[in-house]
Amino acid sequence: MANFFRPSFSFIPRILSPGRSVLLARLKTLRILVPLLIRVRMRTLRERKVMASMQRRKGPNQVGPIGILQPLADGAKLAVKEPVLPTTSSLGMFLFAPRLTFLLRVVFWSVLPVGPGRVLTDTPFGILFLFRISSLGVYGIMMAGWASQSQYAFLGCLRSAAQMISYEVRIGLVVLTVVLPVGSLNLSDIVERQRGLWNLFPFAPIVGLFFICCLAETNRAPFDLPEAEAELVAGYNVEYSSLGFALFFLGEYRNMIRMSTICRILFLGGWLPPLRIIPFTWVPRGIWTGLKTSFFLFRYIWIRRCVPRYRYDNLMQLGWKVFLPLSLRAFWRSRILRWS
Repeated sequence: MANFFRPSFSFIPRILSPGRSVLLARLKTLRILVPLLIRVRMRTLRERKVMASMQRRKGPNQVGPIGILQPLADGAKLAVKEPVLPTTSSLGMFLFAPRLTFLLRVVFWSVLPVGPGRVLTDTPFGILFLFRISSLGVYGIMMAGWASQSQYAFLGCLRSAAQMISYEVRIGLVVLTVVLPVGSLNLSDIVERQRGLWNLFPFAPIVGLFFICCLAETNRAPFDLPEAEAELVAGYNVEYSSLGFALFFLGEYRNMIRMSTICRILFLGGWLPPLRIIPFTWVPRGIWTGLKTSFFLFRYIWIRRCVPRYRYDNLMQLGWKVFLPLSLRAFWRSRILRWS
C-alpha cells in the first residue's frame, strides 16, 4: 500500500522542459528512419545485382565503384522529374495517397524491436498494432487508384485491395498460431520465448505458408497481379511520376523489409543466436538481425526470378480454398495445445 500511495513526480521534467520530450521522440524516430531509408536504397541495388547474377549479366556497374551509388542516382532522377497531374483526377486525394502509404510504412516500425530494449514503443499489444496498421495500408492504394480517374489504375487498386485483404486473414491466423503458446502479444516477449528453441522447428509446416502469404500481401512476384504490365500497365500507380511514384516505390520495399522482419521475430528468434555456445554469443546481435532479415529478403528475389506469375483466379483460389483451411487447422491445433 505504501508503494501505491507514493507520489510520482515523473511529469515535472516534461512540464519544466516541454520541448525536451519532443526532441527525444524525434531523435528516436530518426534513429529508426534514417537506417531504414539507407537499407531500402541498398535493397534495390542488391536486388538488381542478384537478378543480374542469376541471368548471367553485370547489372548496375557505372555509378560509383561496382555501382554502389546507383540507388542515389535513381533517387535523384526521380526527384528532378516533372510531376504529372492528370486533369480529371481528384487532385487532393491524388497527392495524399502516396504520402499516406509512405507514412503508414514508417509508423509500422515504431513497435518492431531490433534488439533487447531497442524499440521506439514497447507496447504489450504490438501484434494488434501491426494488424491495424497493415489493414490501413489498403486505403492508400485504393485512394491512388480511385483518384487517378483511370480504368487501369482503378482495376489495379481493386485487385490489390482484394489480394491484401484475402491474405491478411491467413497471416492473422498464422500469427495467432504462434502467439497462443507464448501467451503474450508483445513482440519482445515472443523473441525471448525462443531463447531455448526457435519457433522455426515446432512450427516448421506453417513457415512456408506464412512466407507465401507475405509474398501475396506485399504484391511481389509471382503474386504481383496489381502491377501486371500485360493487362494493367503497372496498375494503381500508373498515373504517378516523380516523387509520388518514388513514395510508392519506397513503400513497397519497406513493406518487404517489414514482412521479413516479422518472419525473423516470429520464427527465427529475432536477435538471438542459433545456439547458446560461446562463439555465437560473441557475435553482436545486430549481425544476427541483419543475417536473418537478409535470408528472407533473398527469398523474395529468388522467387521473383524463378517462378512465373499466377493468374488472378488461381491466386484467389489458392488463398481461399487451400491456405485458409490449412491456416485454420494450424490455429485449431495451436489452440488445443494452449489449453491442454
